[in-house]
Amino acid sequence: MTVHHLNQLLLVCSLVLLVAVAAVRISSRSGLPSLLVYLGIGIAMGQDGIGDIHFDNAELTQVIGYAALVVILAEGGLGTKWKEIRPALPAASALALAGVAVSVGITATAAHYLIGLEWRQALIIGAVVSSTDAAAVFSVLRRIPLPARVTGTLEAESGFNDAPVVILVVSFSTAGPIDHWYVLLGVILLELAIGAAIGLAVGWLGAWGLRRVALPASGLYPIAVMAIAVGAYAAGAIAHGSGFLAVYLASMVLGNARLPHWPATRGFAEGLGWIAQIGMFVLLGLLVTPSELGDDIVPALVIGLVLTMAARPLSVVLCLMPFRVPWREQTLMSWAGLRGAVPIILATIPMVEGVAASRKIFNIVFVLVVVYTLIQGPTLPWLARKLHLGQEDEAADLGIESAPLERLRGHLLSVTIPKGSRMHGVEVAELRLPAGAAVTLVVRDGKSFVPLPTTVLRRGDELLVVATDPVRDAAERRLRAVGHGGKLAGWLGTDGGDDGRSP
Repeated sequence: MTVHHLNQLLLVCSLVLLVAVAAVRISSRSGLPSLLVYLGIGIAMGQDGIGDIHFDNAELTQVIGYAALVVILAEGGLGTKWKEIRPALPAASALALAGVAVSVGITATAAHYLIGLEWRQALIIGAVVSSTDAAAVFSVLRRIPLPARVTGTLEAESGFNDAPVVILVVSFSTAGPIDHWYVLLGVILLELAIGAAIGLAVGWLGAWGLRRVALPASGLYPIAVMAIAVGAYAAGAIAHGSGFLAVYLASMVLGNARLPHWPATRGFAEGLGWIAQIGMFVLLGLLVTPSELGDDIVPALVIGLVLTMAARPLSVVLCLMPFRVPWREQTLMSWAGLRGAVPIILATIPMVEGVAASRKIFNIVFVLVVVYTLIQGPTLPWLARKLHLGQEDEAADLGIESAPLERLRGHLLSVTIPKGSRMHGVEVAELRLPAGAAVTLVVRDGKSFVPLPTTVLRRGDELLVVATDPVRDAAERRLRAVGHGGKLAGWLGTDGGDDGRSP
């Protein structure tokens, strides 16, 4: 590649990103999933589109797709609240393991008897489409005010089920006889255990280090957090464990550890997540050839119908039965089994392995994802309203950013009071911060002033709180408690002892 080629590439990439950013705005207003727009951009640039770019490298697509999925899982894990996901872990684990098995069995049977695929091909398709997509679930569910148990279960399931599905797809795509089910189950459990152990260990060590080392620039913290998360994936994969589970768990630990400059880190990770999604979907759009999809539309619709109306609901009912989940929540979780880029990326594995009819498998999966994402994504808010699962407005969590002062053995806490916070109307003295912490500055309507003990705090205020090293955590817990419980926090039981930010 010459400098001239580089200039052209940078121009195309910048234009694609700008179009994709504009597409997010359009999709948020129309309710259409933005991933379809990204796929459309890739198709338009491909050999059947106006760009006439010939791209058929399935192996490169798989590698880049894996890398993008690591970033997406890291971003999702950083935004997962432990207090919401903790009660949902048993149900999510059941869906990610037993639910996948049920879905694979039903979908593969339908693909064999209704479509006429050989059993190996049918099993591959069943495994590929049984995984819910983390990017789709994270982006859609966080815009819908659902009960914490529903959101936590679906988010954890999408973060957990990539690992067993990858193992199944690779096993079914490898030449030679397919292992017995109990051998596959043993491999899956072993890899999950290794990945979970490495992810939790790397996340804990990374959080411990970042909380005790004052880096010279705030911009280094987001880089360090993402490096730790990606390192967890690499360590897990090299140790023959589940790298995807490792990166998700490590990111979740980091995201709940009250790290310095957390809002900046969260914004940086979110930006990387968007770039990963855009690049991944555009590349997948380049790989597909629309003129070849005609014969695969009907098989894709049939398999998708079985998956959506039979396999997913049955797996949800069977897996959640022991947890006594209300039928309304089960109905929503059945419909919320969103598919996105992950199944399409996994469909490149049999192409790389040279499985017979692998291109047909890829085309079926592509059509299935596009059609059923177009149907399920926009209808989720409507279904939640019909099932009366909308969540009442809760007290909004405070935005707290911590900057360590290493030489002064203290911390500066920058606190933003959001619209729904119950800190609105509380006097500074009523915060009852621990000795060694004080509100030193308030910024209101663009003007800053030093508050008095009787100063009444308002929504939209930005506070600068100085805390000594020993009381830093206690001060933040107290601020969050008042944000949720108001001036009576403590007497109402909201003392901040467990604010959900520490697993």
